[in-house]
Amino acid sequence: MDPISVGLLAALAGGAGGEVGRQAWEGLSALVRRPFRRGNADSAPEVGSAEAELELLARDPDDQHLAHLLSTALSERAALDADFRTGLQAWHTQAQAQLTRTGDGGVRNEISGGRQEGPVLMGRDFSGQSFITSRPSTPAVPPDDEESQVGG
Repeated sequence: MDPISVGLLAALAGGAGGEVGRQAWEGLSALVRRPFRRGNADSAPEVGSAEAELELLARDPDDQHLAHLLSTALSERAALDADFRTGLQAWHTQAQAQLTRTGDGGVRNEISGGRQEGPVLMGRDFSGQSFITSRPSTPAVPPDDEESQVGG
């Protein structure tokens, strides 16, 4: 399972998305507070439930380091607890879909002034994309107008 985005965790902890974001954060909190079910408790390394990291980020949602710690703790627990991994994947998919529908993290694309040579890419959340474009041709230089040459 891919790690949960640090940005998503920090945004939800900080109240992004209004009611939908609050519900997503509560869903993650409930998931983390479920009992930890390790596959083989004797051979499993000591890994926390991620509850401490969740609480720390809830208190200071602007701290990116705390968001990273929570993301790591969630990944570690998911690696050891199959039920948690399944729940976390379902929560992540649902949270992303809900926040996308509500427009949280929306983008306002605008180009103003100047001249754009070549393609312009506008949107949100691009990943794993490649774009190959040719080098723009040199624009023709307009000839000087005759008035500027006369009496100059």
